[in-house]
Amino acid sequence: MDLITPEFGLVFWTLITFLILLFILRKFAWKPILGAVSDREEGIKDALASAEKARQEMENLHADNERILQEARAERETMLKDARDMKNKMIADAKEEAQTQASKMIEQAQAAIESEKKAAMAELKNHVAGLSVQIAEKVVRNELSNKDKQLQLVEEMLGEATLN
Repeated sequence: MDLITPEFGLVFWTLITFLILLFILRKFAWKPILGAVSDREEGIKDALASAEKARQEMENLHADNERILQEARAERETMLKDARDMKNKMIADAKEEAQTQASKMIEQAQAAIESEKKAAMAELKNHVAGLSVQIAEKVVRNELSNKDKQLQLVEEMLGEATLN
């Protein structure tokens, strides 16, 4: 027996066995194998579709997250702008109030100064009038103490009265 060339009987029976095995496999195993392969193919397609759907959902979620993040940033900027505007308004109002109060205080101080000035002027006038009366009294006493001076004063006054 030669290992390189098999005998015809061996080839014949091997071929017959193969054909019987092929017939049995085709009759009983071929459909379940093809069904399993088809089921596996469908499972892979479904898994790929699910993966694609999940990827699409992730992209949508990412886009939604970006949109929400942009809206949050815009809202934060709006809130910060409103807070800055409110702060500036409060500062302006406080300055205006301080300016108003300062103006009132200045007006009150000026009125008080004017009142004190008038009071001081009135007191000064009263004091000057009193001093003037005292001086005039002393001068008149001094003038009228002498009879010649009294007569001269009466004549001067009469002379002035006739001229008017």
